[in-house]
Amino acid sequence: MNWNETTIAIVGGDRREQEIARCAAATGAQVRAYGFPWPQGGIDGVTHTANAAQALAGADIALFPIPGITADGALFAPQCPDKIIPTREMLAAMRPSAHIILGWADANLKLHTEALGIRVHEYEWDKDLMLLRGPAIVEGMLKVLIENTDITIHKSRVCLAGQGSIGSLVTQTLRGLGAEVHVAARNPVQRAAAYAAGAEPHELGDLHKVFPGTDIVIASVPARIIGADLLELLPKHALLVDLARPRAASTGRLPKL
Repeated sequence: MNWNETTIAIVGGDRREQEIARCAAATGAQVRAYGFPWPQGGIDGVTHTANAAQALAGADIALFPIPGITADGALFAPQCPDKIIPTREMLAAMRPSAHIILGWADANLKLHTEALGIRVHEYEWDKDLMLLRGPAIVEGMLKVLIENTDITIHKSRVCLAGQGSIGSLVTQTLRGLGAEVHVAARNPVQRAAAYAAGAEPHELGDLHKVFPGTDIVIASVPARIIGADLLELLPKHALLVDLARPRAASTGRLPKL
């Protein structure tokens, strides 16, 4: 690929996309950006467009955020003033045989790109990449736990739903900090791995037995498995942190029920 003849669009995201834009510009490609926080003084070699359509027009490659698509079909862009929904009309302005790289694509994006002949590359399911970015996710999670609780992680009771690539790192880290960790997972191999790491394993169907007395709940399963009935079982001081939502990790104290 001749980078000097390539146009890259970086659309959506957060401050991480600033560094991605700098790396893209360093290749010699023409880089256009929209939807992430724009630094004062701009980014050398990167054009900040007025909207997503301008960024995508004529692009050979589009880089969308790691969290991918939110439930309403918009790209993850928490500080963008408008929702960025990649419509077929918007994507049709890309060059023929273009490529879109993102965390994961929803059904609508896949439908549009298939019709237009655009290739989609999802890396949410790339285990190597997940492990490489796992430490940064765990560090961010620890920051959230410390800032949003009045207790120490040491000796706290934590319930982790899911024991995949990220969940296993969470389990190891929290055990190392002295937390009492309970892991709920569907896969018996994952439950065995949790046991080997010093956590107490449970089936997902047994969350109702674990939640009473739990201080912190961490969800790392990309599906809704914790409903209002389970939340009612948690103490009022409990903190819920969701690491698996496509629109980014979220956190919140539980409402008074």
